[in-house]
Amino acid sequence: MGDMQIERVVIVGGGTAGWISAAALSRFLPSHLSITLIESEAIGTVGVGEATIPQIRRLNTMLGLDEDDFVRETRGTFKLGIEFSDWGHIGERYLHTFGNAGMSLANLPFHQYWLRARAEGLDASLWDYSLHQRAADTGRFGRMERVGNTSMTGLAYAFHFDSSLYAAYLRRQAEAAGVTRIEGRIGDVTLDGETGHIASVTLQDGRKVGGDLFIDCSGFRGLLIGGALGVAYEDWSHWLPCNRALAVGCARTEPLLPYTKARARTAGWQWRIPLQHRTGNGHVFCDAFMEEDEAREILLSGLDGEPTGEPASLRFTTGRRREFWYRNCVAIGLSSGFLEPLESTSIHLIQSNISRLIELFPTRDFDPVHAEEYNRLVGREYELIRDFLILHYHRTDRDDSAFWRYCRTMDVPESLKDKLALFARAGQLYRAPDDLFRETSWVQVMIGQGLIPRSYHAMADRLSSDQLERFLADIRTLITRAVDELPAHESFIRDHCLSEEQ
Repeated sequence: MGDMQIERVVIVGGGTAGWISAAALSRFLPSHLSITLIESEAIGTVGVGEATIPQIRRLNTMLGLDEDDFVRETRGTFKLGIEFSDWGHIGERYLHTFGNAGMSLANLPFHQYWLRARAEGLDASLWDYSLHQRAADTGRFGRMERVGNTSMTGLAYAFHFDSSLYAAYLRRQAEAAGVTRIEGRIGDVTLDGETGHIASVTLQDGRKVGGDLFIDCSGFRGLLIGGALGVAYEDWSHWLPCNRALAVGCARTEPLLPYTKARARTAGWQWRIPLQHRTGNGHVFCDAFMEEDEAREILLSGLDGEPTGEPASLRFTTGRRREFWYRNCVAIGLSSGFLEPLESTSIHLIQSNISRLIELFPTRDFDPVHAEEYNRLVGREYELIRDFLILHYHRTDRDDSAFWRYCRTMDVPESLKDKLALFARAGQLYRAPDDLFRETSWVQVMIGQGLIPRSYHAMADRLSSDQLERFLADIRTLITRAVDELPAHESFIRDHCLSEEQ
């Protein structure tokens, strides 16, 4: 069996996907495994800022990274959630936080008690009972596992950071662990005449690099998975029609907010990601409903500070590869598919997929059972995230542009239709066990965009009206006390993880 073990892994492409893959493989697989990463400095990246979700903390811990050092090296900030403005109605905003609103009681989610109180005349939003909302609104942050000695969970958080600096940071980790980096661009790919597997890649200068397993991190090009192996791409743009983005940095502004901003525009949306040294901005739009010149004007007129350069233009098609693992090639990152950055899932998918590859790591005979299971799991995750993203566009009352009328009336997957119908009745949710997004995420986005259930779960009636009133009041008191003890977000960074280069 030993002579069948993979001996050579070749990663084509650097960036975040390539260096996360290299760092993870070098940390968890045997040291005698040869890992080579090929990238070209001539192929640039758009490093205007990356937003993440809390799962990245698990990745960094697995890779042995110190959190404060990581934030310092990537000029990062902390993220409590995403503020969505003008999505359900123009003039309305809500925060999709990483934490729960309130706290559950007697095995019933908090939103059910809020729905009952609302039915009895309560004039308070769900977010009035959110620790994360209060901290975000006051610009505060701190590491808090739990609120006092109560059962209320503390602050769940992720990060904003410069993605190019994160790739460089991981590169140092990976090279120290023995990964070999080769500078160069791929000129040709050689397939084995019998198996159809990739045998080697040839650089433009003639150097040939052979391997047993190839990981395609070449971005949208899909140089190996699409170009050499011809794996087809499944187009989801009929559900997620945005296909263009303009990205630009701008001068940092105050205060340093602990959340991402996502403001809906006429034919898409605009992001704002605060870093220590600047702010990352972008305008995601659909070119069937808006010309690039107009999109550029909207982006630049919506900046909080002076732009640091000219906007970079990106084209994409939302969707996924029909197969992510084909023969001896695994696509990770943008080469495997693209789900627009609305909920900051890009790095999570890299993290999730490289973890699954390690779990299902093959031998040189490449038994199809490994690829079949990998493709099933990754495909399922893509579909679940897809439905959550579609929710943001589809559950809207906007009727002010052709783009929003299309999104509001388009046919959506049955899996999402069923979830919306169930929640609309009495605030109930069926969440698939392998869904990345927790029940609280679905609840916040549905309610935030105007889907208020017609009723509530009968279990909420176990409290008397007085008990319910005290329960809600106690939660608000706990939140106020907890947030008042937190430092300002900028102060926390200054005291723990301030970058030396500002």
